[in-house]
Amino acid sequence: MFLQKFNNISFKKISSYAATPTFLKYYSLNFGPQHPSAHGVLRLVLDLFGEVVTRADPHIGLLHRGTEKLIEFKTISQNLPYLDRLDYVSIIAQEHCYSLAIERLVDVNIPERARYIRVLFLEITRILNHLISLTTHAIDVGALTPFLWAFEEREKLIELYERVSGARIHANYVRPGGVSQDIPTGMLESIYQFAQQFAARVDEIEDILSGNRIWKERLQGIGIVTPQKAVNWGFSGVIVRGSGLFWDLRKTNSYEIYDKIDFQIPYGLSGDCFDRYLVRIQEMRESLKIIYSCINNIPVGEVKSSDDKFVTPSRHAIKDNMEALIHHFKQVSENKNLPIRELYIAVEAPKGEFGLYISSNGGNYIEKIKIRAPGFYHLQGLKCIAPLHLLADVVTIIGTQDIVFGEVDR
Repeated sequence: MFLQKFNNISFKKISSYAATPTFLKYYSLNFGPQHPSAHGVLRLVLDLFGEVVTRADPHIGLLHRGTEKLIEFKTISQNLPYLDRLDYVSIIAQEHCYSLAIERLVDVNIPERARYIRVLFLEITRILNHLISLTTHAIDVGALTPFLWAFEEREKLIELYERVSGARIHANYVRPGGVSQDIPTGMLESIYQFAQQFAARVDEIEDILSGNRIWKERLQGIGIVTPQKAVNWGFSGVIVRGSGLFWDLRKTNSYEIYDKIDFQIPYGLSGDCFDRYLVRIQEMRESLKIIYSCINNIPVGEVKSSDDKFVTPSRHAIKDNMEALIHHFKQVSENKNLPIRELYIAVEAPKGEFGLYISSNGGNYIEKIKIRAPGFYHLQGLKCIAPLHLLADVVTIIGTQDIVFGEVDR
């Protein structure tokens, strides 16, 4: 009787081994927190009937560092490294959202060249994220080769990070008022050379996965998210677009210079794991279009705002202007008084809608900050996605959710 409650897909999958359901029993299984396919310190309590999941209960808290509370006791510039360490696969996307929020809070405009540089490295960050998301998911399913290929490409992009910021991972590059420094000589040529050869690497990854019979059987029809379910559970990013919804904040709520760039928003049809895989593949190709556009149209000029009261001035400004030196000292030692204001800023991070709610009461520090991490909403969605799937399918579903626990647990 229990087996008759399953949908057609699940019934087909379990009927082969469940010919004698009398011998199946209910039991609970701890998935993690050290399980390599949990993509972080996740403890997932699964209620099973044989190998079929009847309930999934995610448990978090093992990585909790109180990031939001720490930010409320630090200066504006001291907070940036905390944002870098939330989603440590999409570093610049996190610090970019914080910088946008501070600029809106204190009404600072940034130069046009800085906007182009930001978008350029935001799309480099999107490629970095999708490369590791797709290929670690492939490892979960059993394919090792794409992982090795992708990390060779990631190394080229990490070198670009290092050239522009001095750091391979935690860049601390995008800052309120612009970026920390201009791109070095020859950087645009290096980015162009990478983009020229990267499209072929994406084709190679697709050649080994998209038509692979095992890959398709493991992903197609698994973890289906309907458009209504995506909206009800607060999903965003690839999961929403994989369900067929045209929703990307770069288009629907454009920021920086995205409204000046011609690119497409890929979306799926059935909302299963295979659609989410295809959307990420296509998004990397669209990121290349954005990168080409930025290289071709980037203007000359300054990369920082001239407002020294809230923006870290350049070395030359400090050297030539005593007032700038005083503002810099005050900013580093303690914030200038912030205006009384509250706001919410959201960006289309590689994993989905990353947002910050910031409230200021006119004092030196941010009174309240709340981080909206896309991975938190996607993780809780396991409760509605995982039931009626096999235990092995849970690994596939987690892989396509693209979860990083720095932002989930924060």
